[in-house]
Amino acid sequence: MAFQILLNIGLALIWMLLRNEYTMVEFMLGYIVGVVLLYILRRFLFFDFYFRRVIALFKLLFLFTYKLVLSNIDVTKIVLSPKMNIQPGIIAVPTKLKTDWEVTLLANLISLTPGTLTMNFSENGRTLYVHSIHVPDKEKAIKEIHESFERAIMEVTH
Repeated sequence: MAFQILLNIGLALIWMLLRNEYTMVEFMLGYIVGVVLLYILRRFLFFDFYFRRVIALFKLLFLFTYKLVLSNIDVTKIVLSPKMNIQPGIIAVPTKLKTDWEVTLLANLISLTPGTLTMNFSENGRTLYVHSIHVPDKEKAIKEIHESFERAIMEVTH
């Protein structure tokens, strides 16, 4: 991936040299032309197109922001309600993520959303123990984590 980014920057610099204009607009235009060229030539190169991961990273950031807003609204409703009608619980979330930093990223994303906190890991580091302020259905909560954060992380890293 780093090689493709450097190649794309090199193509943008060549674009600027050929156009004989050394502005940021020309660099960005050359970068876009480089992305298109790399996308067209992806069959002939021996590596995966890197911009797919960049798009997946933006999807992950958007998903986190969306979940952050939703969980803030949920916690605000709980705090402002006259009755504490909540069911707190601890759930064990097994993960399919391979590396330690992927599991750490998942744990941090869970902990950064209000109302949830990653408490501990299993011995092998592939199960997270998550405390949630309101868990009416544990299986549904586990499925939601798998289908949102875990899937988005896998798109970025694989």
